[in-house]
Amino acid sequence: MYIREKMMDNKFVRGLLGTALILFVGLSQSNASACTRIFYEAGDGSYITGRSMDWSDTTAAMDFWLFPKGMQRNGGVGQQSITWTSKYGSVVISIYEAATSDGLNEAGLAGNLLYLAEAEYGNPQKRGKPTISVGAWLQYMLDNYATVEEVVTAMEADPFTVIGADLPDGKPATAHISISDPSGDSAIFEYINGALQVHHGKQYKVMTNSPIYSQQLAINTYWSQIGGENFLPGTITAADRFVRASFALESSPNFKDHRKAIASVFSQIRAVSVPLGMSDPGKPNIASTLWRSVIDQKRMRYYFDSVINPSVVWLDFSNLDFKSGAKVLSMKLDTPSDIGGEISSQLKPATPFKFLAPKS
Repeated sequence: MYIREKMMDNKFVRGLLGTALILFVGLSQSNASACTRIFYEAGDGSYITGRSMDWSDTTAAMDFWLFPKGMQRNGGVGQQSITWTSKYGSVVISIYEAATSDGLNEAGLAGNLLYLAEAEYGNPQKRGKPTISVGAWLQYMLDNYATVEEVVTAMEADPFTVIGADLPDGKPATAHISISDPSGDSAIFEYINGALQVHHGKQYKVMTNSPIYSQQLAINTYWSQIGGENFLPGTITAADRFVRASFALESSPNFKDHRKAIASVFSQIRAVSVPLGMSDPGKPNIASTLWRSVIDQKRMRYYFDSVINPSVVWLDFSNLDFKSGAKVLSMKLDTPSDIGGEISSQLKPATPFKFLAPKS
């Protein structure tokens, strides 16, 4: 089953608002999960995507990868895996060398994989579709499409079944995806009770984690009636971070100056980050922010901000080779380093990582 939502009608909004306060109270007693994504419009009409990666395993491997176009790919989960040849080159950030968690392709399509406890991808036997690892889900989009509209149209055909598995730290790889492009288009993809739900439109600028996206929108609408200058929820739960990130994004000026626009996105995503080492035994999914990325989709720069390193690094796509047959390159991002600035010269040839698969 596929559900597409372009806009929320007034009746739907009123119905959600009726449950928003109940949801808010209930969430205060539930586990919170991690990561935040924002989509910022600069004053020159360009767009910048920022996200934080919050994870409880502070030793989790994180790496930059450059993948050229023309790569032969498969879903990574056995004989029934979907296969494809990449149409676009991309730079991505992997987690545990098992999943594409963040990325930008050479057409300017950006994507972010965030944790979602409620994700249910459906029974692969009953669905009878080709399969794809949750670790390859975002990579498939970056490899094959140039715009959000192209991705949404392709997903309407329900081309595969996503297969989850446990990550090396034992946590299930349940996730949802946000994508954005240089035109300002945006979409959120979630599998809920086996059905793909898509929220498509420029208005979907913020994503965190639990609860499901429609409920996050309801909670945020409730708080918008109160007004962020009067009061904002201050915990590090996903629902509270969604509200604060939404308020900051709406309140921020649309800077024409490129440097100020990038700085604004960095400041906003840092403001909803979780201090390193913070945890709650009663809420095991609360996690420290390990890194932040900021993607400039006009100038094609991919910034990375590690909490263990003193300087921001970035890749300028004009310095990278995405031609078919070019080398796959990689660079470790989770080790202490004093390197700052543009780091394309630091990328080294590497063998592509294998996508996460269930243990046989």
